[in-house]
Amino acid sequence: MNWGTVIFAPFLPWPVLWAALAVAVVTVMFAGWRGLSGWGLRGLTALVLLTALANPSLQTEDRQPLSDIVLLVTDRSASQKIGDREAQTSAAVAAVKAKIAALPNTELRQVTVGDAPGDGGTLAMGALSGALAEEPRGRVAGEIVISDGQVHDMAQTPDLPAPLNLLMTGHETDWDRRLTIKDAPAFAIMGEPVTLTLRIEDQGKVPAGLGKSAPLEVSIDGGEPQSYDVPVGEDISVPVTLPHGGMNALQFRVAAQPGELTDRNNAAVVQINGVRDRLRVLLVSGEPHAGERVWRNLLKSDSSVDLVHFTILRPPEKQDGVPVSELSLIAFPTRELFIDKIDQFDLIIFDRYRRRGILPSAYLDNVKNYVENGGAVLVAAGPEFGSADSLWRSPLADILPVTPSSRVLVQGFKPEITKLGQRHPVTEGLAAFGPKPKPGEKGPGWGRWFRQIEMEARGGQTVMSGIDGKPLLVLDRVGKGRVAMLASDQAWLWSRGYEGGGPQLELLRRLAHWMMKEPELEEEALTATAEGQTVTITRRSLSEGHDAVTITGPDGKLVTVPLTETEPGKFTATWTAPDMGLYRLAEGDQKAVIAVGPSAPREFAETIATSDKLAPALAQHRGGAVRLEDGMPDIRQVGEGRVAAGRGWIGITPRHAYVTRDLRVMPLLPAWALLLLAALLAIGAWLREGRR
Repeated sequence: MNWGTVIFAPFLPWPVLWAALAVAVVTVMFAGWRGLSGWGLRGLTALVLLTALANPSLQTEDRQPLSDIVLLVTDRSASQKIGDREAQTSAAVAAVKAKIAALPNTELRQVTVGDAPGDGGTLAMGALSGALAEEPRGRVAGEIVISDGQVHDMAQTPDLPAPLNLLMTGHETDWDRRLTIKDAPAFAIMGEPVTLTLRIEDQGKVPAGLGKSAPLEVSIDGGEPQSYDVPVGEDISVPVTLPHGGMNALQFRVAAQPGELTDRNNAAVVQINGVRDRLRVLLVSGEPHAGERVWRNLLKSDSSVDLVHFTILRPPEKQDGVPVSELSLIAFPTRELFIDKIDQFDLIIFDRYRRRGILPSAYLDNVKNYVENGGAVLVAAGPEFGSADSLWRSPLADILPVTPSSRVLVQGFKPEITKLGQRHPVTEGLAAFGPKPKPGEKGPGWGRWFRQIEMEARGGQTVMSGIDGKPLLVLDRVGKGRVAMLASDQAWLWSRGYEGGGPQLELLRRLAHWMMKEPELEEEALTATAEGQTVTITRRSLSEGHDAVTITGPDGKLVTVPLTETEPGKFTATWTAPDMGLYRLAEGDQKAVIAVGPSAPREFAETIATSDKLAPALAQHRGGAVRLEDGMPDIRQVGEGRVAAGRGWIGITPRHAYVTRDLRVMPLLPAWALLLLAALLAIGAWLREGRR
């Protein structure tokens, strides 16, 4: 296509030419005022001369028209998979392709938007901005977005050169119920109620007759749920008491209602770290000995531990003639500790305790009941455990996992971790603590102990052994509580660094925390952590044969993930979750709950299709929103600046873009012709004036 225009390349600057023109105009007007008959020809002469100085040329362009471009942004995020929106989207994409192909000189560019990483939602405007940056703005004739309207980056809307239109999926009758957690603490004290604030609300065209209350189920760590009837559309305060220390996964769920869009936002998970207000430990030392301070130093080093320590210095049988009224020793408050306040202790330690009539059998029977109801007792045995005064010859024998032989073995030995102990969290990896073994030495490089009480394990788990493989540390669960038996009173040798010492502090710390049911030391546990959408699964067990874990996704689909034993007693797997949401894990009798991202992702926070978020951008760029359920609209070409949306149609603006293939410039008249014309006009003016 050829296109011609007149251009000027003056020989003098334009200001000079304009000044000359002004002088010529004044001169001609003066000549006309004086009545000179040739003033008209003189004016034409000046005009021709000035035109020659302006150097007019004809510029001819060989133009090739360029096609118009329409940008199509297709929303394929998670909310677009609700109901029949995915089918609506696919049908709309096919229809837009066909209609654009039918328009003359028009091309289509497509961009697909999925779920943004990190629960960013639908970033349609960012995708549109990126697509616009790749195309010449002068060719863009329109932008079409196929979406439910739930766009989460409207602040990134670019400056568009053409109309913007929305083809909206969903239905006008859609409605949905969602559960949101408005306020939840990150930490809470165990045993004390903590209040969470949540809200249940309905969105969209809520059916008439739907109740104003809803059943809410609350469960902790996937346990048996408790049900409450709560109002809809109001903030609700829910008191919850954490059952254990460490991370507690609280799951809230509202039953799905018939006809609602999705139940993905009917559940929420809150992870609260349970901490103990104070750990109360009762330490009863039967007599002063070198290892007594080991326990005291261990427990007093932790500021969160309240230690009540009694050492029996003056047993009843001691006869030294000192009147009781003159003694400065603190009386042992046996009734207060073992009857009235025994349930207030998290752990009771009997350190080389001997039955001397201070604690009657009824009190020790109360200690047994304390363990069966969830308490913990640790017995650190000395030579007295094999005597007639042994605690084993008391009601505590029913809960102790060993039977003593009354023999005290006195010889040097190194404590060893049993095969079972290598899997138990109290002793696994303990060999890495303390001194390293000498070259050629088998086992850990720990120092020796020199006394062990011979006993036979009749239950529990023997995690450490001593002389000739005899039980040294036995752990057991009794009822709801726990019992530990340490068959030596010489752990203090490690703390003194004898022969290099050993991991005394780490061992006793783990032992005390296992007995107080710290979650990280549970020997049978299934845990999971999430970083982004990568889930790390850990299964701890004392037994073999844990090959896979079953995962139930937020959509109800089951996935089996194989486990690999990475350490003795520890099976792990790394798995990438396909979507964000709440996942339930199960392996044997162990269960766990993990939220990948929020339990109700941003895509499911608001699920009702709407044009409200896009409305300002649509109005600014002369476009509109059309529901696909009303039918696919026509696509028309409209003039620039005109409204580009109406009932049953949307518009694009042709841009008439082109590329110049060739450019030619030639003068309108040769210079000699202009000079000849000016001379003729001047002569004509002179002749006319002369005859007059």
